[in-house]
Amino acid sequence: MLPFWLSIGALSLVQALLVALPRRAYLPALTRLRSGWWALWLPLPIAVVIGAIALDSASADFLTWLALIAVPPLAAVALGFVNRGARPAYALLAVPLFALAWAAEGSFGGNAAALALTALACTTLGWLLACVVPDLWLKLGIFAMAAIDTYLVGTDLLQQPNGVLNAVAPAAHLPRLQLVHFGSAVMGFGDVFVAATLGAMLARDRRWQLRGAAIAALVGCAFDFLFFAVDELPATVPIALTLAILELWQRSELGHDRHEPGDHHR
Repeated sequence: MLPFWLSIGALSLVQALLVALPRRAYLPALTRLRSGWWALWLPLPIAVVIGAIALDSASADFLTWLALIAVPPLAAVALGFVNRGARPAYALLAVPLFALAWAAEGSFGGNAAALALTALACTTLGWLLACVVPDLWLKLGIFAMAAIDTYLVGTDLLQQPNGVLNAVAPAAHLPRLQLVHFGSAVMGFGDVFVAATLGAMLARDRRWQLRGAAIAALVGCAFDFLFFAVDELPATVPIALTLAILELWQRSELGHDRHEPGDHHR
């Protein structure tokens, strides 16, 4: 098995990749649904899922089966439509990915295939959310998600329910698609979902999307060094920090443009 530092570093790079992956989030059929209220799908599910599992561990079984059923078709949509360079025929790649995740469940190859499916599914979900949520509310949702995640980790309210959810497996050695697992490191579904959502929001400007991906890679890998001091960290925080850095960078560029010599008039 891969050492933890390499495993968690790879997952942080997956988050960064998901920032770079989505194409521009626009679907005319969803225009009428645009509302800031949809941004609640970022922070609320963390609290709801953790609360539900804490009250009744059977909720973890339901979420596991929900992920097993929903993730493969959502991954197919990402491959066929949502990703940059997507082609309808590429959607069929979800089938061998699922077959490998099932046949080699528990092995390196099986875990990698399951990781790809879950990450791709999150790309579709994040892209759909960016289609219906104005940017301001999406940013607030990302910050709120990181704040709630940090509180739950800091107060030890996340670990036990999260452990229950991560341990549940469907019958017949079916792959666990309710989490992101690579080597000896684990991330939650929400950790990759928030990265994909940021990527979909930034996709209107490819330059800023690529900057966001680069910053997410640097911040995520630097954040991982904290594991030398603690056992668990909120992996949504590097994505929120990436957004904060981008906001400051954009404001700095706007301020610089306003003070260009050619912009001054008598």
